[in-house]
Amino acid sequence: MVKKKATAYVCNDCGADYSKWQGQCSECNAWNTLTELRLGSTSATSRRSAGFAGAADGAVSTLAEIALDEIPRLSTGTSELDLVLGGGLVPGSCILVGGEPGAGKSTLLLQTLCGLAETHKALYVTGEESPQQVAMRASRLGLPTEKLNIMAETSVETVCAIAGQLQPKILVVDSIQVMHLDDVASAPGSVSQVREGAAMLIRYAKQTHTVLLLVGHVTKDGSLAGPKVLEHMIDCSLMLEGSSDSHFRTLRSNKNRFGAVNELGVFAMTDKGLREVPNPSAIFLQRGDEVASGSVVMVVWEGTRPLLVELQALVDDSNLGNPRRVTLGLDHNRLAMLLAVLHRHGGIMVGDQDVFVNVVGGVKVLETSADLALILSVISSFRDHPLPRDLVVFGEVGLSGEIRPVPNGQERLREAAKHGFKRAIVPAGNAPRQPIKGMDVVPVRKIAEALQALD
Repeated sequence: MVKKKATAYVCNDCGADYSKWQGQCSECNAWNTLTELRLGSTSATSRRSAGFAGAADGAVSTLAEIALDEIPRLSTGTSELDLVLGGGLVPGSCILVGGEPGAGKSTLLLQTLCGLAETHKALYVTGEESPQQVAMRASRLGLPTEKLNIMAETSVETVCAIAGQLQPKILVVDSIQVMHLDDVASAPGSVSQVREGAAMLIRYAKQTHTVLLLVGHVTKDGSLAGPKVLEHMIDCSLMLEGSSDSHFRTLRSNKNRFGAVNELGVFAMTDKGLREVPNPSAIFLQRGDEVASGSVVMVVWEGTRPLLVELQALVDDSNLGNPRRVTLGLDHNRLAMLLAVLHRHGGIMVGDQDVFVNVVGGVKVLETSADLALILSVISSFRDHPLPRDLVVFGEVGLSGEIRPVPNGQERLREAAKHGFKRAIVPAGNAPRQPIKGMDVVPVRKIAEALQALD
């Protein structure tokens, strides 16, 4: 009698597991996200763990006995990438790099590895391309290729065995969705293969202090493909984003155990690969000679630095029973809330108008400091009254119409002054104690005061 293999059903969105299939995940309420996961035998799991140097011996110690020495980092040679990583690559860490097809994930990693291979042993494992294709790209980009080791392989066991012999300091696997384990009976890219393959690679990296970089695919909604548990297993998750009609790419850290989250690095795609943009604010502030109504510059905080971006709003008469509310780079629900606050506490009614809001440059603003800039840009477009070119705005707006302070207000103002802005409308709680040379700061506490500041 053939023994039936144990199975479980795992939700791709939240990672919850169930003993049998059901249409809806009871943890995250998502529909049709459960995928079958065949559980490997205990002996198979033991074989995967065996053979790695420096295996954990189960020693127990107190927190006071742990050495607090600074973790050594490897510089990637690119300051923007080092910034997003929190200072460089940490030995024994696992980094997941995701992005749309053609965003430049493989290009960025190939550039980084070719530079690191000059001083550290590195191995590039390609499962989607042939070594000839990778070599042709490196030659086209003019990268040094003499010391970078490359291997075309999709078997996780083989990758770990070869890496154990070569002992590289940096290991890149492109991509995790095409890798497979021989003792997992499912197709590459399935929940079982991605989960177990990544677990074996991460275990190898932790036990040998190897920097592991995994390339991940994304789904049609822009989220990382594969089980959600993969994001819990890794140390750092990076997302490379960029539209097809722009040569700029943004690299954002969604999770980082060794640095700040939501750090943003900006790159430009050129014929020689991705080149870092040392001053992103200058890129996003390329405005015309005449500033139209509805345009205002705001200062957002990305990770550990301020960033100046332009916010545009267009308010127009609507011919529909339901006026449209469209946002690009901002939260759609927050726009609806702020328009209601503007009507209640500012006396400006745009309920019968179409409102379109766009953050120039493709930047996604995740914080609330854009509230005041959004309201002022809507008013500017509604009245067809352009705002001063040298004006910068930031601040959070509450439901009662109050203007709340935001973190790092002084740093935001200094960054704006450095780029030549002469006037700022900011929350009263962010007003500088010492005057900023060359800048007139207008503190406001209510929406009504912000409207008066525009007159």
